Amino acid sequence: MTQSANTSAARDEWWRGAVIYQIYPRSFLDTNADGIGDLRGVARGLDYIASLGVDGIWISPFFTSPMEDFGYDVSDYCGIDPTFGDFEDFDAIIRRSHELGLKVIIDQVYSHTSDQHSWFEESRKDKTNPKADWYVWADPKPDGSPPSNWQSVFGGSSWQWDGPRRQYYLHNFLTSQPDLNVHNPDVQDALLNVARFWLDRGVDGFRLDALNFSMHDPEMRDNPPSGVPMDQVTRPFDMQIKQFNQSHDDIPAFLERIRATIDEYPGRFTVAEVGGPEPLEEMKAFTHGGKRLDSAYNFDFLYAPDLNAEIVKESLSNWDGSAEEGWPSWAFSNHDAPRATTRWAGDDNFEQIARLNMLLLLSLRGNPIIYQGEELGLPQGHVAFADLQDPEAILNWPHTLGRDGARTPMPWTCKAPQAGFSSANKTWLKMDPAHAERAIDSQMDAPDSMAHYTRQLLELRKASRAMIVGDSELLSTPDEVIAFIRRHDTGDVLCAFNLSLETVEWSPPAEFQNGEVIANETHANAREGLPSTLAPYTGYWADQGD
Repeated sequence: MTQSANTSAARDEWWRGAVIYQIYPRSFLDTNADGIGDLRGVARGLDYIASLGVDGIWISPFFTSPMEDFGYDVSDYCGIDPTFGDFEDFDAIIRRSHELGLKVIIDQVYSHTSDQHSWFEESRKDKTNPKADWYVWADPKPDGSPPSNWQSVFGGSSWQWDGPRRQYYLHNFLTSQPDLNVHNPDVQDALLNVARFWLDRGVDGFRLDALNFSMHDPEMRDNPPSGVPMDQVTRPFDMQIKQFNQSHDDIPAFLERIRATIDEYPGRFTVAEVGGPEPLEEMKAFTHGGKRLDSAYNFDFLYAPDLNAEIVKESLSNWDGSAEEGWPSWAFSNHDAPRATTRWAGDDNFEQIARLNMLLLLSLRGNPIIYQGEELGLPQGHVAFADLQDPEAILNWPHTLGRDGARTPMPWTCKAPQAGFSSANKTWLKMDPAHAERAIDSQMDAPDSMAHYTRQLLELRKASRAMIVGDSELLSTPDEVIAFIRRHDTGDVLCAFNLSLETVEWSPPAEFQNGEVIANETHANAREGLPSTLAPYTGYWADQGD
């Protein structure tokens, strides 16, 4: 099976195959000694990010917010929260990023706002005000219970009674995050104006958060039970099939309006986050035909408890490059998911798995997204229950690892207080002492370090059109092995990985009989013959030789 590039791939879009580095600004670098990362810290770290060889950055929310969900509860879409700085700081990021050849992508949260947003404050006053229908309001059932059985992601009913309106409002996340009624054309117009505001300031694209939560079933029918066994349930949300509270069929039409707006600004990029147990259909719909979004990523890897060839084969085979298909993006870790290496490795093979993860991520056809610290091989940070900040982690303790362990401060200087993240005595989340040992200053000039390895892999990848935009042909392999050829007119690259505990015999195809390994899970720029066996948790990239 060949994953071929569609006709649109012939166009030289900067984003096609671009490597994006995600910045969680609250934990990236603090420059004003308040224990919280800020936009000046982002600007100060850009030279380091550019030195890795990535193509762009994605900055998680920095908008005005009460921070009950740490910025994903927006109270002013066109404002910057003083915690992070001001517009002068943001403009400096745009300016310096572009000087360094980095594109800038920012989050947009269109499914919900903070309950402190002026739109919601007006909407809740009564049922006749101009914004009365800007949020999802509904009367109680005759017995006073909520309009439907829908459950919120963070636990409990997704309906909250509101005294001023004498109605329930919908919230798919925290009760302080009321859902916008994105079915309403006026709401769509307002959100498109938000997009224009940031595009006018020079951003190069958007990552659209929780996009499949942006529209609900107007009839508010009950969701059916999922049948998940109770020993696998971490919250009531798991006990339903999300048939009616999200993923409405009208979402793609709104995405076409977003695309039309984006196209007013040539060269911009859009990528959707699509969660859920079966996201593929939505990902395909959201990126269909070049008239909606450019790309989408899901949680195939973000919550996978282990990494195996079956998962990778299934994920890759879902994107075959057929006509009208969008372009995939891939993330193994982010601000919402426990760090991948902790999920997939043991203490005895942690370093090997960290490198294997990076080798695999950078080989996949699509856009790899590297989460801050992934290039350092950071494990999931240890956060004691008393130190938790994440409302989801607190509500669901101890059944999930939570999000705080992936959000602990970035280590910059090994021997400095707070590992150079901040000069404050106390940071918003505690620095994990184990992370200080992996600080940037201890890795960047060390030839055997994870950061140096990442930089070399990115250099190799950037030199290969096959690895950036090439087709991807899955090969027949033993169950434990995933192998594919990235094909391009300028030269092909074979990528092979044994994702098991057993040594596996596998010979590469005849066209690579004279090939050379150019990178493996130990070294980038390796030059050696192709092996006929793959040891446990090993992999390589190979060219066809002379």
